[in-house]
Amino acid sequence: MENSKPVSKKSLLIACSVLLVAVLAFAAVYVLFLDKPVEGAKTITVTINVPNRDPKTVTINTDAVNLRAALEEEQLIAGTETEYGLWVSTVDGVTANDANQEWWSFSSNGVTLTTGVDDTMIKDGDVYEITLTIGW
Repeated sequence: MENSKPVSKKSLLIACSVLLVAVLAFAAVYVLFLDKPVEGAKTITVTINVPNRDPKTVTINTDAVNLRAALEEEQLIAGTETEYGLWVSTVDGVTANDANQEWWSFSSNGVTLTTGVDDTMIKDGDVYEITLTIGW
């Protein structure tokens, strides 16, 4: 049988302190690098891609701070409100068909967005692509 030493209170306190510092550092980095709303006039470009159609490019001049507001100002999107924000089902009058596994993909400069339209903050000069995608 092995001898095991009990953990001292001092060691436990040090470990908890190190863990707390690590969590606070992570939180600080997250907040610092999180996209922040940009107030004022902005111009963004949105290209809508639908299979078997020519791409449609729209230039939007807006004071909106997020992508949803900018797209709704132009009446380009509609959808269902969820606990996570707007689930976009219609773009420029084209509705994705769930039965065909269709959905709208949002990207910027070829990189798929990791946030929804509600949480995507826009800046002057941003370029977005909205693509009707088939297949889960």
